[in-house]
Amino acid sequence: MLARMDAAQAIGDLTEISPQVRHVVVIGADGSAHGSNLADDAAAERLADGAQRLVEAAEALRPGVAQLEAATLTGSVFVVRDGDRLIAATTTPEPTVGLVFYDLKTCLRSIDQSAPQQAEAPKKRKQAAPKTAPKEEADGAAA
Repeated sequence: MLARMDAAQAIGDLTEISPQVRHVVVIGADGSAHGSNLADDAAAERLADGAQRLVEAAEALRPGVAQLEAATLTGSVFVVRDGDRLIAATTTPEPTVGLVFYDLKTCLRSIDQSAPQQAEAPKKRKQAAPKTAPKEEADGAAA
């Protein structure tokens, strides 16, 4: 199960584990930016708008777009759809495409799980039994 977190934390985790990813924006069902690592809101909205236009253009050619990449000489733009939400990211040139898609899907799904209808109580982890030293055999030799 994915850890539950807000968009800022999920984006922070994404950029920490995926150094190829530069700018990220989470786009809500209403089309607005719901989270981003960009310095200002205008830049986040521009990336969100561009991602939505890419998806619309791809939908016109092939309905049912789940993910897409637009590669340029200076890097790529990735967009992933999960339900009615999108996540878009820019990357360095020649990214590991499959890994970026996987990381974006994981990020978006972790945010989707962060706002359930009714919050669950945190579950406590069972503590592991203490490890014991190896026992000596009856004849005195170490196990």
